[in-house]
Amino acid sequence: MTELSFLTAPGMSTGFIAETRPRAHGAGIDPYEYDRVTAPIDSLLQWPDACRAAALDHRARAERAAERGRVRTAGQHHRLAARWFHLAALLPDPDRERAAAVAAEADRSMGAALALLEPRARRIAGEGYAGWLRLPQPPDAVGASDAAGGRFPLVVLVPGMDSSKEEFHGPADALLARGVAVLAVDGPGQGVLATGPALGPDHRHAIGRALDHALAVAAELPAMPSAGPSAMLSAGPGAGAEAAGGVIDPGRIAVLGLSLGGYLAAAVAAHDPRVRAAALVSGPYRLDWDGVVPFVTATLARRCGDASAARAFVEQLDLAALAPRLRGLPVLLVEGGADRIPGVTNADALTADLPDVELLHVPYGNHLLGNALPDWLPDLADWLAETLEARA
Repeated sequence: MTELSFLTAPGMSTGFIAETRPRAHGAGIDPYEYDRVTAPIDSLLQWPDACRAAALDHRARAERAAERGRVRTAGQHHRLAARWFHLAALLPDPDRERAAAVAAEADRSMGAALALLEPRARRIAGEGYAGWLRLPQPPDAVGASDAAGGRFPLVVLVPGMDSSKEEFHGPADALLARGVAVLAVDGPGQGVLATGPALGPDHRHAIGRALDHALAVAAELPAMPSAGPSAMLSAGPGAGAEAAGGVIDPGRIAVLGLSLGGYLAAAVAAHDPRVRAAALVSGPYRLDWDGVVPFVTATLARRCGDASAARAFVEQLDLAALAPRLRGLPVLLVEGGADRIPGVTNADALTADLPDVELLHVPYGNHLLGNALPDWLPDLADWLAETLEARA
């Protein structure tokens, strides 16, 4: 059984709330709302219910807005509900049923949001994966589809240890605004699969199956007109249906991994020839099981099945072993100078193995750089869009 006594250690709730605040902000939670929701918490055992209550409040507001025909407001509240449900699942919750329920609710709320705001989005699911395929909307798609006859490049967004496909709205929205489609995927041990198949070395195979599925779904959707955003706006329903190949250009695919997802995404890029570029944000180069904090070991034990499986996974986690397979592939590393998790060697060490890798270093950025979004997020989205454009 995983040791969880650290959840009630003195000062643990205060420290966790402070550390998670920038991450919540990066996920799109208003920092003042975050402070209001977390202020009454004096034990981390209260965290899941406090976040779930905030999520249910947004869901109720979404339903009221929908009853009045306020579609955009309803969709935005459903998105906020999904974010709060996701935050409720961050801890290695001793109540496994509650953890599974909030992950399912995050998935449900995101589905409700996309049905209202992005009706061309599709949910995909299969063996070891569940994901959201999101397409640029006509007013936002700034030209990236033009080079491939109306088909969009695609970025596969890979979350990390305690994350899910419902967290990283900021990177997804930035890419969509640049005309890049996004496939955000829960793999084994993540999100709605956190209590199902275990996180481990087979994660990349599940992402490959998810990509197969997404491309098959995309092939059945009509492509957008190739004349640019103005034509998209004026063409009307069904425009582009005559274009062959659907909405995704299979020759322009990249992966974006965040936190532990950086390593998971690098593994996909190293083994899947369809991937033409990789961006890794706050990813680990190597982990030391005996050096990481109890929160990390407990979470990994839950996501990998047990402590022995988690230790085995950590001991084989080494970007140096992947480096030979990544040579010749465009790679961007985004690192925060204030990202110092005990037992974790940051991925910027990869620059010794891959001299041509690009490093975007923010000296004061913390883990996932939620405290420095303007200093890296636009550049990351530009780099992915431009790199994939060059691969057209």
